[in-house]
Amino acid sequence: PTSIASKDGGPDIPGLPDSIRRVNEEVVFPDEYPGQNYAFNWSLNGDGVTPLKKSSFRITKLLDLKVAGLDQPKKMPLAVKLAAASKMPEAGSDALTFEAFDEVSQRTKDLLSSSDHLYCPEGHVPSTKTGVRIITNSATLAPDLLAYLERAPKKFEPESQPVTAYVLEQPDMEQFAGYAIEEIEVEVDDNVYEPKSVAAVVVVGPKPDIKVIAKGLELSHEGLMADEAERAAKKEAEEAAAKEKE
Repeated sequence: PTSIASKDGGPDIPGLPDSIRRVNEEVVFPDEYPGQNYAFNWSLNGDGVTPLKKSSFRITKLLDLKVAGLDQPKKMPLAVKLAAASKMPEAGSDALTFEAFDEVSQRTKDLLSSSDHLYCPEGHVPSTKTGVRIITNSATLAPDLLAYLERAPKKFEPESQPVTAYVLEQPDMEQFAGYAIEEIEVEVDDNVYEPKSVAAVVVVGPKPDIKVIAKGLELSHEGLMADEAERAAKKEAEEAAAKEKE
């Protein structure tokens, strides 16, 4: 069959003005292929991970696993018995300092960046609407992590999620698990910013445990909800106080 598309993406019709040929012309980035998507890589950069080997897969559904060359999960959805809270300490607690968490977190991001492949299941913490992105180099864990997460509507443009989990399978590293909740400022309008909490979960070791990962996601969700409720109560109290002064 003969293609009617020209090299620049416009219809190859003799005598058609260039101004018309450019209408609806598709913008295509060069050298994009499965595992190499500029928009998704840019989003990962925002999470502190740069896929240096140009092989990172955004996984939101079963077909994405096939594209990434991964096995299908044995169960869908996958119920996971959560680990004890003691297995997932919060940064800033007696069990885990902020300094220790930050050090391991940065090392984990660096090692993930240099991994041969990155698999990134996205979805919701089960039974919630809290968005999650998991960044891992584990081909064996990724299918089960997708099966565990509750499927969320996929947005065309990838974006960072309220909870980001960094899961590194590394034979020569000791087991580590922890999470941190941080308040940031997000722009909601032109030069108008509001506080928002985000969470990071870090799990590292020769064989990361999905039970520990799931516990980190649950604790992160609970922490985010608690922060949101605290800010709402504070705002309500401030508004009530302002009315009394009127």
